[in-house]
Amino acid sequence: MTETKSNNGLKVLAGLLGVVLLGTIIYTVSLYQDKKKNEAILTQEKELVVEDLNSLKSEYDKAILESNATNEELVTARDNIAKYIDSVKSMKADIASLSRYRRQVSVLKQEREQLLKQVDSLQKSNTLIAMQRDSTYSELEKQTIFNDSLVVQNTQLADVVEKGSALNLSKFNVDAVKERNSGKMVSTSRAKRTDKFKICFTVADNVIAEAGDREFFVEVLDPQGNVLGESYTKTNDSGASITYSKGTSFYYENKALDVCDYINKPAGDFQDGNYMVNVYDDGLKLLGTSKFTLK
Repeated sequence: MTETKSNNGLKVLAGLLGVVLLGTIIYTVSLYQDKKKNEAILTQEKELVVEDLNSLKSEYDKAILESNATNEELVTARDNIAKYIDSVKSMKADIASLSRYRRQVSVLKQEREQLLKQVDSLQKSNTLIAMQRDSTYSELEKQTIFNDSLVVQNTQLADVVEKGSALNLSKFNVDAVKERNSGKMVSTSRAKRTDKFKICFTVADNVIAEAGDREFFVEVLDPQGNVLGESYTKTNDSGASITYSKGTSFYYENKALDVCDYINKPAGDFQDGNYMVNVYDDGLKLLGTSKFTLK
């Protein structure tokens, strides 16, 4: 009897131990499953944090590429996010750390919005400045073209005025003359009878020419091409020069003016042959040429 009770007690005890062991196993399995579930959730949360950070980094990369000039604030923010990504990837996931990074992601998003607004405002300002600059360049180019056109017109006008104000001869005549005892001059074609050359020309009227004292230069060439007279030399502003026989001065008042002058014979008589007489203005422009022959 006593042995039977003892066996029953052992059975009960073994049953209780089995129940306790089963409960322990069930609890342990439950704890393991909860741990795995929590680890999966933390891993997923960690991946979401990394995904958010990568998304922010991509937006900064895009903003930097679209920016006309390198923005140091954007580059710094992008580099900081890259550091956060490395930190999250290498950290051991736990609720406290993930919560801290979640809050940091929220702060970074707000910072991104502010920076992108600044960049957008700066880009609009740069665009406006560029438009104003292009408009200014365009106006300057137009003004330069206009000024160049005025310079050309003024140069052309100055040339026209200079040419228009130049004096010209309307008549030009050369006569070999002999002076009689009475002082009267008579024409001759004989070299030995010639005492001097009478050179006469008419300066044409010109209302835009400058009135005042003028001087023309008479060049007389003998049959050998030598210059008769004192043989003076005149050089103009361009460096051109002539050797002339005599300078003839007169006062011009914008009206037609008759001018005469004389070239005396050299030490001996004039030679037989062909003579040429040229008249130049004070700028050495050739105004007229006359040829004649003495026998």
